[in-house]
Amino acid sequence: MIGLWIRNLLYWVVLIVITPVFFFLLMLAAPLPRRRRHVLGVSWAMTLFWMLEHVIGLKYKVVGRENIPAVPSVIASKHQSGWETLALQKIFPWQVYVAKRELTWIPIFGWGLVLMNPIIINRSDRARANQRLLDQGLERKRHGFWITVFPEGTRTKPGVGGKYKLGAARMAKQFDMPMVPVAHNAGEFWPRNAFLKYPGEITVVVGPAIYPGADTGPEAMTAEAEAWIEARQREIGGVGPFAHPNEKRQRLA
Repeated sequence: MIGLWIRNLLYWVVLIVITPVFFFLLMLAAPLPRRRRHVLGVSWAMTLFWMLEHVIGLKYKVVGRENIPAVPSVIASKHQSGWETLALQKIFPWQVYVAKRELTWIPIFGWGLVLMNPIIINRSDRARANQRLLDQGLERKRHGFWITVFPEGTRTKPGVGGKYKLGAARMAKQFDMPMVPVAHNAGEFWPRNAFLKYPGEITVVVGPAIYPGADTGPEAMTAEAEAWIEARQREIGGVGPFAHPNEKRQRLA
């Protein structure tokens, strides 16, 4: 246990040290084209991801890489921890996130986030949030970025499903982009707001792309993504130290 604490402290020290450095570099790079700026933000994420894998011992495997389309798509991912915000940047091509406005208020991190061109929404103003989602999303697509959305809107505990919102499917439909469902069990090793991250192997499952059709609306696309993701969650859950008790029992049965 002492070793786990030491490894986690080292991770947090690296995070605290490199974040202002990368923010300063992002500020210097602000006049550059957005895809060049993006290199710095991804490098920050990959540095932390390397720490998680090689210092914490939090490994991962990806099932279904063959399902990743060759064109920019909307990634509709399960959201359980901070791990997937880093890992998806490793697994998929360059992407931007749909992020709540409050994240931009965090000193240094939030300011750097703005320079990474996320789609910022104010969740308290739903009507304008949906329009900004569509307007900004189209602009990001024109620059060749993938768009990552957490349809549940917030992190959920392992074994617990949230309400899937329509934003990802609306963008896929309006922009004629594939929507790629993603399941994972990261929350079983790195729970929400937890200081300690535990070693183990996270499973990420990439599903077949859901393509918008003339007779397929956002509601049907969202329902299909939700059914697929939640089914995979039940298959891969129950292995980590913070797994839902019911999923643990199913694994042992």
